[in-house]
Amino acid sequence: MTELQGQVEKVVYTDDESGFTIARVRVSARRELVTCVGPMIKTIPGELLAMKGEWTNHPRYGRQFRVDSCRTAVPATAKGIEKYLGSGLIKGIGPVMSKRIVSRFGTDTLNIIENDIDRLTEIPGIGEHRLKIIEKAWRDQKEIRSVMIFLQGHGVSSGYASRIFKQYGNEAVNIVTDNPYRLATDIPGIGFLTADRIAQNMGFSNDSLKRAEAGILYVLNGFAQEGHVCYPEDLLLEAVQNILGTKKDIIESALKGLILQMQVIVDGKIGKEDSAIYLPYLHAAETQAAKHLKALVDHPGKAPAQPHERVVEVVRKTLAMEPAPEQIRAVKASQCAKVMIITGGPGTGKTTIIRAVIAMWEAGRSKVLLAAPTGRAAKRLEETTDRPAKTIHRLLEFSGRQGGFHRNRDNPLACDLLIVDEASMIDIPLMHRLLEAVPLHATLILVGDVNQLPSVGPGNVLRDCIESGMIPVVKLNEVYRQARESAVIINAHRINRGETQLLDGSRNELSDFYFIEQENPEKAVETLIHLVAERIPSRFGLNPLLDVQVLSPMNKGTMGVDNLNLRLQEILNQRENGITRAGRTFRIGDKVLQTINNYDKDVFNGDIGVITEVKTDEQEITVSFDDRSIAYEYDELGELTPAYAITIHKSQGSEYPAVVIPLFTQHYMMLQRNLLYTAVTRGRKLVVVIGTKKALAIAIKNNKTQQRYSLLKKRLVERLP
Repeated sequence: MTELQGQVEKVVYTDDESGFTIARVRVSARRELVTCVGPMIKTIPGELLAMKGEWTNHPRYGRQFRVDSCRTAVPATAKGIEKYLGSGLIKGIGPVMSKRIVSRFGTDTLNIIENDIDRLTEIPGIGEHRLKIIEKAWRDQKEIRSVMIFLQGHGVSSGYASRIFKQYGNEAVNIVTDNPYRLATDIPGIGFLTADRIAQNMGFSNDSLKRAEAGILYVLNGFAQEGHVCYPEDLLLEAVQNILGTKKDIIESALKGLILQMQVIVDGKIGKEDSAIYLPYLHAAETQAAKHLKALVDHPGKAPAQPHERVVEVVRKTLAMEPAPEQIRAVKASQCAKVMIITGGPGTGKTTIIRAVIAMWEAGRSKVLLAAPTGRAAKRLEETTDRPAKTIHRLLEFSGRQGGFHRNRDNPLACDLLIVDEASMIDIPLMHRLLEAVPLHATLILVGDVNQLPSVGPGNVLRDCIESGMIPVVKLNEVYRQARESAVIINAHRINRGETQLLDGSRNELSDFYFIEQENPEKAVETLIHLVAERIPSRFGLNPLLDVQVLSPMNKGTMGVDNLNLRLQEILNQRENGITRAGRTFRIGDKVLQTINNYDKDVFNGDIGVITEVKTDEQEITVSFDDRSIAYEYDELGELTPAYAITIHKSQGSEYPAVVIPLFTQHYMMLQRNLLYTAVTRGRKLVVVIGTKKALAIAIKNNKTQQRYSLLKKRLVERLP
């Protein structure tokens, strides 16, 4: 090991999750800056580092110092202190304010902040309000740093320290020492494996019941993220044993303990013998959804009864065309069914029927509400119907600060008819909340394409409802004349039927679907970038940032979302100034994606916006989502990811003027028919697929969708309690 000391000039890259950092360090007696790489605790410019490691030669980047461990110290020179404070370390102090403070106090600056912070009010621009912000930020960063040092001593990356401190405050060290497995359940993003590693370093036994209980909850939560509402007991025990390497009897004892504590629920059978194991919130959601759905179906409604001639007249007037027989049947069905499902692919007239149904009900002076799972889907529904539409969360008046959904069984929605579009996206927890708020006299119509990907969250609600047989279903199969002129729609239906021969517009100037064959993924990246940045905008008059969306099956790999975002950001947003967090750089003008539901901010998983402002002093950025501006503090940037390219799963419920889809055999694990079908149907004006014919054929032929364990259909069919 070699020891090296120096002052950080620039942090080139840092990954908050792993703590891996690339920094340029000024070392005495060396003219050139030294590139240091390795785990460093929230290193910032101006900081002094005492590092241990070894010199290496990188084949591309040359001589580097690979850090094995390091200690940090505050800078001693005025220039170093100015860089240190101006790096974003302290909320309320940016580069300009840092220069003013150091000009006033010089090398005594850090001592003033530590011991006599009120003197900062001598600086122009620092009043009582900003002083309080600076004082709190200085105190917090000191406490966070101590938590980081403690955790790193137990093998935890520095990226988790902020989350742990935010959750537990000054009690963080005591809580983690007492039961590190709490991290897996208390803090999003810190899973069982991380908590287990901490516990192992602290000397916890592999056979402890705490470990086994945490392992069971970890595995169940993992299955929920894969879409399962429940899981068979035998398969659950087997999965936990494989991960923990613990004796089966210890895991069985832990499961019994969790059942007694009501942390898991056993209810019903999967197959003939295997018990279904639930997390409590998913058990409540499934059983209550089934209960509310049956109650809604059984309760008398008050649909506006109209004679047959009146139905035809209203539909003809609404559509300004002669309605097809199946459209008439669908509208009439909405008058007598309490719950109804309309399903069909693109171009089959789902939107047309919605408009006709709305007109029919409004002609009878009924109150109609419209909703969809995502903001973009709601906006599209509003545009096509010329009626107000909301996200389901907004419809149900969700408030994170005030404790959940305000619309429920005691405070139901004021409507006679509720139409919900993109219903394939609704998971079981949201379906439960929605059904709870539908008044018993009302009619509920679910509209969706059952052949698309199921919901990101647990359950397969739309398919289960259809297969239960207790709800009338209108299946639309005929593609109407105008839609038949679109190669995108024709190909979507061919993909859905398993046909590999697609219409390709490579030789047709007027086509809206193109397949570009490219065997080499590296060359395909260059082709994709050229398409997005130049060819599509110039040929079709589309904005490369706002109108063109790249949809990839996976996050990793050459053609994965992570790499494509880096490459596209280089081309589409060449601004230099930005903020780097969690290994990602955010700049004004970047297109970003919200990755989790944030109810306080009223933004949801899958929402896409553009960064409009970066405030260094306040340590926050502003993102514009359609017509709303949302502020994010720096420690909230983990919720955002660049969105020049996104996964196909994240695109559900959205449409874009143009989509570009990379499709290669390196995506093998994700190549499924419903995935490709979903991606293709996201394109409104143009779809371009880049890849190999082999990958395209694999995706189209693979119609095996992953089984999702759920008893919703069984509860509906058998009327289980």
